[in-house]
Amino acid sequence: MKPMFATLLLGLLVQAAPAVSAPPDPLKSGKQVYNEVCFACHKTGVADAPKFGNKSDWAPLIEEGQPILTAHAWVGVRAMPAKGGQPELKLSEFARAVAYMASESGGNWKDPNADMMHKIRKEAEERLEKSIKEMQAMKKELHRLNEEDD
Repeated sequence: MKPMFATLLLGLLVQAAPAVSAPPDPLKSGKQVYNEVCFACHKTGVADAPKFGNKSDWAPLIEEGQPILTAHAWVGVRAMPAKGGQPELKLSEFARAVAYMASESGGNWKDPNADMMHKIRKEAEERLEKSIKEMQAMKKELHRLNEEDD
């Protein structure tokens, strides 16, 4: 009877033990994200995308600064779709990719730390607010035009 009791006790202890969760997925490096996502346009300059490694393409963008360029690219700018067209891409990984491309193209950007990520998020929110106001104004204009047609 003792072995059965020990087996039962061991089973209860295993069930009561806290579950060990797997560590969170590590963030992808900027180079990884570039190779998986960004290269599709930035390698050859599709739709006037700045070409990877081309200092003259990147110079005016680098001059904008890391938080501005990253935030504007994240929400979508010119022919570039929001999040580089990858809805599941994390902002921190996207920001690493932008830093990698800028650094390989004449800039001296580093992977963003917490302070830089705060600046990027703030700039992205401001950019979105501006876009929302512009869209609301266009909607108002459309309603006005519709009323004129009646």
